Amino acid sequence: MINLSGEYIPSPRPRVVFGQGAVARLPDELERLGVKRALVLSGRTVAESTDAVSRTVSILGDTCVGVYSGLTMRAPLPAAMEATRLAIDSGADCLVGIGGSTISDAAAMIAALVARNISDAEGVRELTAGHPGRIVLGGEQLALPAQISIPTTLSAGEFNVGGGNVLDPDSGAKIRISHPDLGSDLVVLDPKMTVGTPDWLWLSTGIKTLDHAIERLYCKGNQPMLDAPLLSATELIFRYLPESREEHADLDARLQCQIAAWLSMAGQPNGSFGLSHVLGRELGVRHDVPHGYTSCVTQPFVMEYNRPRSVGKQAMFARAAAGDTRGLSDEAAAIQGARAVDRLIAGLGMPHRIRDVGVPEGALPDLAASVVRAGGSPDNPVPITTEDQVMEVLRKAW
Repeated sequence: MINLSGEYIPSPRPRVVFGQGAVARLPDELERLGVKRALVLSGRTVAESTDAVSRTVSILGDTCVGVYSGLTMRAPLPAAMEATRLAIDSGADCLVGIGGSTISDAAAMIAALVARNISDAEGVRELTAGHPGRIVLGGEQLALPAQISIPTTLSAGEFNVGGGNVLDPDSGAKIRISHPDLGSDLVVLDPKMTVGTPDWLWLSTGIKTLDHAIERLYCKGNQPMLDAPLLSATELIFRYLPESREEHADLDARLQCQIAAWLSMAGQPNGSFGLSHVLGRELGVRHDVPHGYTSCVTQPFVMEYNRPRSVGKQAMFARAAAGDTRGLSDEAAAIQGARAVDRLIAGLGMPHRIRDVGVPEGALPDLAASVVRAGGSPDNPVPITTEDQVMEVLRKAW
């Protein structure tokens, strides 16, 4: 605590409205934002297997100028370009995304492309010249369409500030766009909109919420202002996620989990993420592992690796996750906290090892190399700069 110092920069975005039936407020919210032409974005499963899209379209009424439901997992660039062309052709001044992180990430990219009037993949790739896989727009003024996010999972990507990404199938890598004004202007947390989300997706992204809380608690850039919401998110996930399964039909529990996802990202863009998130990104892109599952198979082992350099923060986490840790040393409490994460993942029936999500052991060296090529994980409590460090975690996690 002697060296405690830093800077916290509050962000005014996004505005959040929450509660059962909150989506009914959309017409008033569009008026507040000063927009009149909304394009709805989603994936096929949400559009075809739930009523979330049809309900939203009905509420929007004449302000809805179209629906694009082709944004599959990680939003392949061709699909994002189709959505961009539809947004441009329809004169949309608002993008309403319904789904998980794929949708909110893609919506940020689409918003920037609409503002730049770029409607073809080659135009996108030209923007990456000199910055492979990255589009950096700096601080230039962009006439961005408003972005509204209605999450149906707990992945919490709708709270990211400053960018978005899509998957370039030609390179097999993500293209990320960065601009300080990109991100949701409004997030609507309505548990009724999550009904129909498969349990495997809902529960695993609940662990993704926990992953956010853990890494933002102990990674570089942590702020005292963040500790309380991150620990509160932890308490809510441990209490309500098991009760939020579809079979229980408990909308109150689902709303509490949505609140946890919000709290896990409180104060963005302050704070940072660590090795679990970097591994998750590479597992997703290289082996098509869903976002939530990546957290289930990496975070407990990353916590163990980071314990020597984050034992005090992990002890704080343990009090929120495992309850009474009085009389325990920080080391013992931290171990108890990690075990609580293990038990939660197993109790939810989620995969717990990298081999459980179909990644062969022989693929681990290439995975480790890809992490280092992508820049490692400099904000991890133990900065990750070598393949040997990554392999130490991967061997245990496999």
